[in-house]
Amino acid sequence: MSSFSMIRVLLLLLISGGAFADEGRFTALAGNPGLHSASAIVLDSAGNLIYGKDVDTVRPIASITKLMTAMVVLDAGLDLDEQITIKEADKDRIRMTGSRLRVGATLTRRDLLLLALMSSENRAAAALGRAYPGGTENFVEQMNVKAISLDMLSSQFADPAGLNAGNVSTASDLAKMLDAAHAYPLITESTTTLDSEVHPFAKSGPLTYINTNRLLKNENWHIELSKTGYINEAGRCLVMQANIDGEDVSIVLLNSFGKLTPFGDSNRLRKWLLANS
Repeated sequence: MSSFSMIRVLLLLLISGGAFADEGRFTALAGNPGLHSASAIVLDSAGNLIYGKDVDTVRPIASITKLMTAMVVLDAGLDLDEQITIKEADKDRIRMTGSRLRVGATLTRRDLLLLALMSSENRAAAALGRAYPGGTENFVEQMNVKAISLDMLSSQFADPAGLNAGNVSTASDLAKMLDAAHAYPLITESTTTLDSEVHPFAKSGPLTYINTNRLLKNENWHIELSKTGYINEAGRCLVMQANIDGEDVSIVLLNSFGKLTPFGDSNRLRKWLLANS
């Protein structure tokens, strides 16, 4: 973290009641966790900074975007049991990625939210935006309105799935988004579901989807909310809220090189926290 960013964090803490108010177990730790992610921030449950690295650099965030997508959908109070059919417009024309949700697949809005959050299903996210009142254009506008309301002033959203590299944010802004997303039970439940079956086609069997966060299967981790993301411009990204040895922490890891690096960074971070507390 730059000296300017550190000073700003300290000032915010002082304004909110003192730099040492509500300190948790993981404050003022010695050493460095040696994370490989280009940007990272770790906060305790009171919002105190535990660790920061390049927290204010604006970066593409890939499918971390889907947390904002889910919040905007849920804020609108739309019928979660409404059936939504995948259309040609929901195909990925940016990355040309495929999907098992072929055109004509029909699922409830609730199931589309689950697939978007749990398995990062791009067509599910695109359909959620398209089916929003006013269509995708209005949906993206509401994503940016929501970002402003959360004081995510360095963030910008360009599509519901995160395929557009114009979805950008900072580690510090994403910590705010992560905290806001935790207030939605459907988001916490969906992002921590290990796997699920859905039935999008009347004349064929179910499709099974799994969670993109492999740490959910690790007995050392107690994860309350998570989302992964990847496009070339963003690198590998991971955001989580987890309980580590009785302490709730928020973790944001951006622009990691290598498919497993965010998970390795998470384990390095956990080891560092436990070794120095």
